[in-house]
Amino acid sequence: MGGSSIDDDDWELTVSTNEARTVVLVGRTGNGKSATGNSILGRKAFKSRASSSGITSTCELQRTVLRDGQIVNVIDTPGLFDFAVGSDFVGKEIVKCIDLAKEGIHAILVVFSVRTRFSQEEQAALRNLQTLFGNKIVDYMIAVFTGGDELEDNDETLDDYLGRECPEPLKEILVLCKNRYVLFDNKTKDERKQSEQVQQLLSLVNKVIAQNGGKPYMDELFTELKKGAMKLHNQQIEVESLKGYSKSEIKELKEQMHRTYDEQLKRITEMVETKLKEATTRLEQQLAEEQAARLKAEENAFLAQMRSDDEIRKLRENLEMAKEELRKRGENRCAIL
Repeated sequence: MGGSSIDDDDWELTVSTNEARTVVLVGRTGNGKSATGNSILGRKAFKSRASSSGITSTCELQRTVLRDGQIVNVIDTPGLFDFAVGSDFVGKEIVKCIDLAKEGIHAILVVFSVRTRFSQEEQAALRNLQTLFGNKIVDYMIAVFTGGDELEDNDETLDDYLGRECPEPLKEILVLCKNRYVLFDNKTKDERKQSEQVQQLLSLVNKVIAQNGGKPYMDELFTELKKGAMKLHNQQIEVESLKGYSKSEIKELKEQMHRTYDEQLKRITEMVETKLKEATTRLEQQLAEEQAARLKAEENAFLAQMRSDDEIRKLRENLEMAKEELRKRGENRCAIL
């Protein structure tokens, strides 16, 4: 039940079937990122909360080869959408994720759960992603809703669910994603259903790639890390071919090269952490202003209601007084008669 119709064959022709696709799973802890990754891979490669007490604590890449020979790289991330997680941790994990996906990201799978309400922290984290990577990042986003089994038990479709449980911020995200969304049942044992939901997701991934000119998402961070990794790789080959050096000297040269690369990673991480902290501060200020405005509006509405209630009370009192006056006049008229 994907939200984006896939009835155009033209775009599929522009996507190379040989190039490996790299998809990144992001979302709040407990939404089912790891279980979704396992469904895509067709095996239990990532630790899932449902099957293990251990949950994802660091970015991890797993790979699968589909029946048609297509290679899919799946990167699982820890709870980057959790407010309890600090900017320093998030910064390190984002850089690690970029390092794992140096060739670029073909799609970002934003995982939501139909079992939990869309939260303010999910909205904030998506804004932070846009701050870090620019608005272009939304062109690569696909929303994946887990908990398909629960909707099936209730005889509901994903569109039914979104019709009754879709707050305004989530609607805005789906609009940004151009309604690219898909429902996953990570508990099903039905092989046909497993295959269909993965194929539907990969069709959306192919569509994203085609709509972005066949190019994965990359920015200066990806480019810088890729150059650094290539330089390290070429230097290592060069060192291996050196003649007249002892093993200890070659070891020292290799260690020096790794230290240089690690320093580059550290510098980029610090830059990402700074951007995240600035974005978080701005967001907290914005949320505080929004809350203050909401409280003010509620206060004004309450005062207006109080005034209205007071006016109604006075009208009732005046009406009662008028009735009493009429009654007394009536009694006086009877007494005169």
